[in-house]
Amino acid sequence: MATTGEKPTRHPPQVAANPISYWARDGRVDKSRDVFEEAFADLADIGFTAVKADVPDDMTAEQYAAWIGRYGLSASVSLFSSPFDETIDIVDEMERAKRFAEVQVALGLDRTMISSMAIPARMAEPAVGADFDKDRLALAIENCGIVCLVLQREGLRPLHHSHVGGAFETEDEITQLLDTLGPDVIGLGPDTGHLCWAGIDPAALINRYADRIGGIHIKDCFGDYLDPSARASLSYQELSATKRLWAECGRGVVDFEAVLDAMPEDYDGDYMLEVDEPSAESRYESYQICYDWARLSIMD
Repeated sequence: MATTGEKPTRHPPQVAANPISYWARDGRVDKSRDVFEEAFADLADIGFTAVKADVPDDMTAEQYAAWIGRYGLSASVSLFSSPFDETIDIVDEMERAKRFAEVQVALGLDRTMISSMAIPARMAEPAVGADFDKDRLALAIENCGIVCLVLQREGLRPLHHSHVGGAFETEDEITQLLDTLGPDVIGLGPDTGHLCWAGIDPAALINRYADRIGGIHIKDCFGDYLDPSARASLSYQELSATKRLWAECGRGVVDFEAVLDAMPEDYDGDYMLEVDEPSAESRYESYQICYDWARLSIMD
């Protein structure tokens, strides 16, 4: 045990991967076994030992653990997503959250990211809080809080995960969510790239809510389209497709030195690397670049 004035012992961080660029292509989602097996083989060859837990609907937690275990991989924190707005039936979302949590807990996980995504008006005009409505935001916060309590009852700690295109896109919306629900209901699992794209300083947000950090997605972005005037009329998908939005870790403009310095000394979660749309020649090369960066910046 550390004595007064000494920093607590920090456990070696686990670096995980979200193989999103394998299963999200050209605006389509393909979470077939063939796609995942390609991703698992690549990630294991690169050196990753953990992967975001995406369990196929026709597979039990035990079967999934055995599947990724054949590649030397373990399950890392996943994500529960919902619009949380007027388009959902909250009873249905509660049941879906319960089923999701049962699987995650069976994998040995004790936390999950929770995020709002894919609201049409915000996918069409991303990262500026398009079509803002205070009543819709209040409803989204209420619905998110209800789902968080369901996840908690099932044994998962919910962590707000910032994501462009959802109900909690701007800094004001994110802080309203966190401050309204409070630390007993929701923690924080930031995405550095999505925060940067929305004009939010990731390190400042982490510092503000340092006592609530339970996970993090390490993502970089280029500066080409961060100014709203540079992306007028371009949708979320169109911007991603330029290959000048998302960058491999360390090749963009996110200040990762500040981000890592802001992480609390007693942080006990993973560092999940991801590149939604690689700028490198291949997905393999993209994750290799990120892993090599992480070896120097996080793992050493």
